[in-house]
Amino acid sequence: MQKRYERRHSRWYEKLLFSHLFQIVIGCAFIAFLPALDRWGWGFWRVYDEVRFNTLVSIVFSFVAISYTFRVFMKYPGVRGVAFVFPVVSIVFLLVVSFLFFTREPYSRSVLFSAYLLSMFWYFLGHTIGHRYRRLKLGLVPFGSASELTETRDAEFRILNHPDLKGTRLDGIVADLRAQELTGEWEHFLAVCALNFIPVYHVKQIQESLTGRVRIDHLSENQLGTLLPSTLYMTIKRFVDIVAVLITLPLTLPIMAVTAFLIKLDSPGPVFFIQERVGQGNKSFRIYKFRSMVVDSEKAGAKLAQTNDVRITRFGKFIRKTRLDEFPQFFNVLKGDMSLIGPRPEQRAFVDKFEKEIPFYIYRHVVKPGITGWAQVVHGYASDADDTRIKIQHDFYYIKNFSFWLDVLVVFKTIKTILTGFGAK
Repeated sequence: MQKRYERRHSRWYEKLLFSHLFQIVIGCAFIAFLPALDRWGWGFWRVYDEVRFNTLVSIVFSFVAISYTFRVFMKYPGVRGVAFVFPVVSIVFLLVVSFLFFTREPYSRSVLFSAYLLSMFWYFLGHTIGHRYRRLKLGLVPFGSASELTETRDAEFRILNHPDLKGTRLDGIVADLRAQELTGEWEHFLAVCALNFIPVYHVKQIQESLTGRVRIDHLSENQLGTLLPSTLYMTIKRFVDIVAVLITLPLTLPIMAVTAFLIKLDSPGPVFFIQERVGQGNKSFRIYKFRSMVVDSEKAGAKLAQTNDVRITRFGKFIRKTRLDEFPQFFNVLKGDMSLIGPRPEQRAFVDKFEKEIPFYIYRHVVKPGITGWAQVVHGYASDADDTRIKIQHDFYYIKNFSFWLDVLVVFKTIKTILTGFGAK
């Protein structure tokens, strides 16, 4: 007789509570109703005028846009929604206010500002409480590479010693579907789980979604094909890169001028450090950086930066920690050598070395290198071959998930990295 299993959130009221649409409806009612009630009194919806209509539509649009943004962000590994509440909510409301200002549409500033504060409270509360209850509970079939999985803050694994859930409710089942140990009994169990709408994940899917890395030791030709990025988005990204650099030049040029002056005061030598790096298509280009090390720091040969590297100058430590040394690369972006976001470009000597040691290393050159990137904000600088291997896996994850939303997430994480100095050496 076929057994019937349950998912962890299978009851109707639990489904409703965790429904994204339900949360949006309740949230919209909360942040739109209270400020409107305070400003216009009970029954405000019975009176129509442009101010009320524009204000309420703007609030609803803002809330839906914020909800959608978080929904996309939370699909990526290592994302803590509470850390993005302030920037996401603030940017969306700023864009809405800017649109109303430039179109000269009438609206209530007090109601919109109250809705902004309530949205901040709603999402802080939701992500603080939600993080506690959204941790995935996954059943683990302990065969093959699935046994290598370890618990993270995003998922809890419950090892299944027998092909039976025994009343346990789970969010999904993880198994190495290529493992030789999977007997017919286990395969039948996985099929029954799928029939009962319990997701069955291959271990590789879970590894990528929890770590933000794509394993590259045994990539097949078919998998390599899935890593090809969108050429359309490449074109759009190039246009956005140019516009973003030109718009920010009035701000970045004075910062670069002050940085150059302080470098000259701090240590003898040139202001800029110019070096050959490898870019898209495995082609070499000259990268521009502010000098953060002593002159002739690589006279003994190319060497990866280490923690507390004695070659780094006093002011160099500061500009490396705040990433000010990367600012001259904006000119590389304008030239087309680089993008604002992408894998970091390496020296030719390291590329030749890693190409021999790390399978498919050269494939990271399928996209333009970036000033910042997924590997930089997640892992930090690499100081040896093992670190580089991990960073390459992050780079492959970026290429495989090459999209506008991942780039936006990298931008937010980059701001956090600059403020905290994460990964600097």
